[in-house]
Amino acid sequence: MQISNDAGHGGPENHPEEGRTWVLVFGAWLIALTSTLGALFFGEVMKLPPCSLCWYQRIFMFPMALVLPFGLFPFDRNIVRAMMPLVGIGGLLALFQVLLVEGIIPERVSPCRQGVPCSETVIEFFDFVTIPLLALVAFLSIGALLGLALKRSSK
Repeated sequence: MQISNDAGHGGPENHPEEGRTWVLVFGAWLIALTSTLGALFFGEVMKLPPCSLCWYQRIFMFPMALVLPFGLFPFDRNIVRAMMPLVGIGGLLALFQVLLVEGIIPERVSPCRQGVPCSETVIEFFDFVTIPLLALVAFLSIGALLGLALKRSSK
């Protein structure tokens, strides 16, 4: 008689498909963590004041950096699914700000009425990469990874 310690909840090494799904969630967590640390670096080290839209995006990004690890050990599909609204709303806010910075959405529509204007470009890398664009890419990447993880885990 062999006794199993995993009680039916083997780790990624026992279930190859779950291991690949785990890597997707881990990648999403790394992006969320890097984004969170980057936002804190820009604000606290470089002393760049965030605009209102940046604050709202942080409200949706920061919890993912804290909660996603709980979906890893062991892999928990429910935690991954619970993060999707944060990704969606944060991504829409980032898209709105990118369109605002590019002048596609007029500045009079901007929610930034005091403090730093939401349409202001504070930092620009390679003549086109702005902080709002980085946020949008982060939300889109996290959404793609978590979406793929949910699709794979439903099989």
